[in-house]
Amino acid sequence: MATVEIRRAARRGGATGRRARPALVLARRGFADARVRTLGFAYVFALYSFLQPYGYRTAYPDAIGRAAFATSFGANKGLRIFYGEPYDLSSVGGYTAWRVGGTLAIAAAVFGVLAAVRALRAEEDAGRMEVVLAAPLSRRATYLGAVTSIAWQSLVLFVAELVGLLAGGLPAVGSIWLALATVSVVPVFAGIAAVAGEILPTRRLALECGGAAVAVFLVLRVVADTIDGGGWLRWMSPLGWAEELRPFTGSRPAVLLLAVAATGALSLVPVAIGRARDLGTGLVAAHDDADENRRLLSSPLAYTLRTERGAIAVWSGGVAAFGFVLGVVSESVSSAGIPKSVERELARLGSGSILTPVGYISFVFYFFVLVASLFTCAQIVATRRVEADQQLETVLAEPIGRVRWLGGRVAVAAGGSIAVAVASGVSTWLGAAAVGVRVPFGRLAEAGANCLPTALLFLGASVLAYGALPRASAAISYGVVTVTFLWQAVGSLLGVPRWAVDLTPFAWIGLVPAEAFKATAAATMVALGAGSAVVGIAAFRRRDVLGA
Repeated sequence: MATVEIRRAARRGGATGRRARPALVLARRGFADARVRTLGFAYVFALYSFLQPYGYRTAYPDAIGRAAFATSFGANKGLRIFYGEPYDLSSVGGYTAWRVGGTLAIAAAVFGVLAAVRALRAEEDAGRMEVVLAAPLSRRATYLGAVTSIAWQSLVLFVAELVGLLAGGLPAVGSIWLALATVSVVPVFAGIAAVAGEILPTRRLALECGGAAVAVFLVLRVVADTIDGGGWLRWMSPLGWAEELRPFTGSRPAVLLLAVAATGALSLVPVAIGRARDLGTGLVAAHDDADENRRLLSSPLAYTLRTERGAIAVWSGGVAAFGFVLGVVSESVSSAGIPKSVERELARLGSGSILTPVGYISFVFYFFVLVASLFTCAQIVATRRVEADQQLETVLAEPIGRVRWLGGRVAVAAGGSIAVAVASGVSTWLGAAAVGVRVPFGRLAEAGANCLPTALLFLGASVLAYGALPRASAAISYGVVTVTFLWQAVGSLLGVPRWAVDLTPFAWIGLVPAEAFKATAAATMVALGAGSAVVGIAAFRRRDVLGA
């Protein structure tokens, strides 16, 4: 359909039109294809941007409470890991820039990677790029169309965040600057992912490389924000550049030139590399070691483990590194100087006893639960990709049943979530022990295991979505996890009844080690996840195999 539109546009235009109009057709098509992901991120940007100033005003209505909060949390290195360097926590604008800018900049980086890989490398792997280039269209024009599409998607995120900030009662000028600082991260990481897609031979490797880039630059920003004398490292990371723009706390427009320069430089590389390689390949050749190493080729389950072991290692390694850093900085957490009234307000924000080392570690495991849940979703999304790329038809042509194939994928996803959970508990204990924070190893191992019930619940929900609604399964899987996590995090700030907040599975989690493990809730989540998976596999048995 897109190719027909391109050919019509080329016939209508002259020499200029042959290049410009087809690129716009591709941009519109790419924008339409990405609408679900874009709207999902836009919803999160708008909601989060609104809730932070609203929640701050609700929790700290007077200057005394705000001053106490700023005094303590301004020096809290544990929170800087998540939100960055705070510059003015005594004002609504400064607090919002800290919370919104620090969190949504990471989300913007992930969005940039996903958008670039989907618009460029995924089109090649699916064979659609060859069809498009059969029209009177150059590679440069297809690249221009993809870049334009990503720019439009970024604009949607900018508008969504701006609307949320304005609805939260913040000034227009500062809101525009904060939204711009956040979204400036998107084109930089989109450029990194585009370059990775040219160098590496598959979409998946490009995604993993882009994700690794996000992790590396996040670690640089974390080190800069938590280590004395390490502030210069902030200038080495695009996430640090967004922080250094300092909206609401003394804007520094010149810093934006770094993002502009990096985007410009990165945008030229894919065009240059594209001339030197064939479609569907990369500068680095694909390595098929099936003849060299026949291990893990004996069954669908073994082969799934073979193909997914790299992803499991990356997720587990990233969690381990982050957990160690979190354990180390837990020593700096202190409740000294915090009035009791402020501590009560912190409980409303879902922070509980975050002002002690053990409480902080317990709070951190909320995010490990989220990561383990997202990992299971990613595994089922990868399963859908096997089907969309028409590989599943070949697999099922062999004497392999659908239940056996999908059951193996689910088993590997569950096993991978166990690896992620173990990595979180062990690494956090090692980090805490390294600085003298005494938390029993058994309790942190239990905290790691506490990530599993929720992850298995969302695994079952993802399998159900894949079996019943395969084309929408990625949006449903990630959407359910994101919405329920945000509802748990900010639902109490909206004044809704407690029973409504408790509808999210994240509310059923006992924050080990500060709290006891909730065995009944955990068993319920595991049972619901198993039931959903069984229903999803049954639905998969009855439906047709679908392509992209």
